[in-house]
Amino acid sequence: MKLAKAQVTNFRSIEDSGPFDVDDMLCLVGKNEAGKSALLQAIAGIHPHPLAPITFDKERDYPRRFLTAYSERHSDGKDAVVATTWWSLDGKERAKIAEVIGPEALTNELVQVLRRYSAAAPEWLLPVDHEKAVSFLIAEERLDDEEQKTLGRRTSDALRQSLEAIAQRTSRQDALLQRLNAMPGKNVIGLVRSILDPGLPHFLYFSHYDRMAGAMRVDDVTGEGAARVHTQQLNAQNQRVPTPLSVGEQIFLDFLEFAGASIEDIRRSNTYESLNAKCEAASNAITDQLRDYWTQNPHLDIEIRITKFEPNDPQPLNEGVIARARVKNNVHRVTVPFSERSAGFIWFFSFLVKFAQVRKLGGNIALLLDEPGLTLHGKAQADLLRYFADKIVPKHQLIYSTHSPFMVPPDDLMKSRIVEDQIFQSRLGGPWMTKGTKVRDDILAIDPDTLFPLQAALGYDVTQTLFMGRNTLLVEGPGDILYLKALSEQLRRRGRPSLDRRWTICPAGGIDKIQSFVSLFSGANLEIAVMTDYSVSDKRKLDALRRSQILKAGRVMTFAETLGLPEADVEDIFDPDVYLTLVNSAYEISAADALTTAKLDAAAPGTSRLVKRVEAAHRLLPPAVAEFDHFTPADWLVRNPSVLDGDAPTVEATLVRAEAVIRAINEKLATH
Repeated sequence: MKLAKAQVTNFRSIEDSGPFDVDDMLCLVGKNEAGKSALLQAIAGIHPHPLAPITFDKERDYPRRFLTAYSERHSDGKDAVVATTWWSLDGKERAKIAEVIGPEALTNELVQVLRRYSAAAPEWLLPVDHEKAVSFLIAEERLDDEEQKTLGRRTSDALRQSLEAIAQRTSRQDALLQRLNAMPGKNVIGLVRSILDPGLPHFLYFSHYDRMAGAMRVDDVTGEGAARVHTQQLNAQNQRVPTPLSVGEQIFLDFLEFAGASIEDIRRSNTYESLNAKCEAASNAITDQLRDYWTQNPHLDIEIRITKFEPNDPQPLNEGVIARARVKNNVHRVTVPFSERSAGFIWFFSFLVKFAQVRKLGGNIALLLDEPGLTLHGKAQADLLRYFADKIVPKHQLIYSTHSPFMVPPDDLMKSRIVEDQIFQSRLGGPWMTKGTKVRDDILAIDPDTLFPLQAALGYDVTQTLFMGRNTLLVEGPGDILYLKALSEQLRRRGRPSLDRRWTICPAGGIDKIQSFVSLFSGANLEIAVMTDYSVSDKRKLDALRRSQILKAGRVMTFAETLGLPEADVEDIFDPDVYLTLVNSAYEISAADALTTAKLDAAAPGTSRLVKRVEAAHRLLPPAVAEFDHFTPADWLVRNPSVLDGDAPTVEATLVRAEAVIRAINEKLATH
């Protein structure tokens, strides 16, 4: 079974979240106090994992503003539904159901599982056509028309009851009754549920507050599993009273058991070497995972030590046998208590331990993570996302909440859902009211504050993606990219030198922005070159950029130097007549008003830069012609590349200059 859809109702801030689709991984994005934790806890309560039990309490969890009207709102005699889930069945499950109740009895690909307040177990709503199931069962036992006359057909219960009412049953009727009585619950629903119930995953809820303790007393831990308790308090008779383990202590025990060093093993160890071997096994196993997915500091080892108490340590560590976790920094050659590491490191390590123990226990599990990695640096959050993709999603469905842009999967924003507490005013100036927490899939139409993590994630990813190529060419703007691509493609078609495909071209915004732009990505170990526009007024900026040595010598190029001109922009690659064809066509300028070289000379007699001459002449056109910009002619060229076809002298002159620019760019690629 695989979770396909979920809906939460009547739980804390949630009146009705609305149904929302769930894939292999789902990211719930929302502001603080939007209701993300409530959503996860409600879903977890459907079928909670024994290691993370969750119960529903009407007085605590039912929306407080409606609590006094509970009986009125749920007058059907049933408790309120907290969460509803829809599950898709795999091929084996569908085949098994078809085998026992017929191929047409299951009417939907999805089955519902829900949980109510006060319910001891999840409730199933199975899409079974009872009459078709009954007909299948009757046909399977080959009852003839006479044997079927008095049988109920609406449900399998009605069928069983009508068979029981027959005083003298035939052998086939008796076989059918025995078949029904052998079913769990003595009906079809019980039978189908018995097939599906083992495949219903347990939900494991893990909060960002769940962090491993740095030390604990282990010699008074008793019991098994989540019921373990330690004894450190005394009652009136001076007897020890069991007290539950904290979450941090339970994670510590999970850590010990991950590599087989259980409490029982520690108790049974009668030599130091035996005990030390167990501790080193646990330490090494988890350290290997830590190094794979904790790139913030690769020089850390985890050490577990089992020692006797020290009398001056705080209670309960001042007596008995104490297990201590320490972190060794191999560069500084020092170990420190686990509890003194950063909150982010402690959470990350605790999560690795918890998940490792979950995998060791096995079973069908879906993970619900509440604000994972909240205290992690942005790069460490990216490590966590990588861990999700590598280790969790291939085997477990994952739903997690966040308000961090670094935890939003930027490569597939549709794996995100927006969570918001929708408030409104019924009238202008009236009191604010709420519809409760809602889950929305229209992720690009939302409250700006809620949308911020998505915007930031997308912006960060776009910025990084621009530099995905190791060899990056910075140009001034997006128009430069289009011109270079179009000219390069034309040269390629003619068998002449074209841009090396290893180049990734990125707009930087001009000479004055290049230095900060390159500095931002200096840690990415990229080979960056620059081809930029140049005017005489840019000389000081260009000299400063070259002196800064932020780029390797010779990797800052200008169109002016490459084309042998005092000043030049990317547009100066084009013969004036070719460029004017682009401009006149892109702006749909009439024949009477079309720009010509004569008009350019008249409009800007003292300017050699082609684009500046065009700008001046364009300003003299009728107001109906759209305002000139650098991008529009480039966009038109990309959509109409045939303008560069043919052997006209103006086209050839353009391609000769384009080839000179491209050769200069490719030479920088060949020098490293």
